[in-house]
Amino acid sequence: MTEITEIDAVGLLCPLPVLKLRKRMMPLASGDQIVLIADDPASIVDVPHFCNEQGHELIDRREDGARIFFTVQKG
Repeated sequence: MTEITEIDAVGLLCPLPVLKLRKRMMPLASGDQIVLIADDPASIVDVPHFCNEQGHELIDRREDGARIFFTVQKG
């Protein structure tokens, strides 16, 4: 069964949201998903770049006010 984890990185600036994402993804199984919530505008570039570099898939990105929700699936 796919596990979905949520990370609240609101208030953290680059590179902290991606560092938290990297740390939390390490023990997950392939196919597990994480929802990262951030409000740093740099995360719009940083998270897709991280996914590309690490072989993960950015499933969804949506914005709600200043908060950005990224759904990432471990590759």
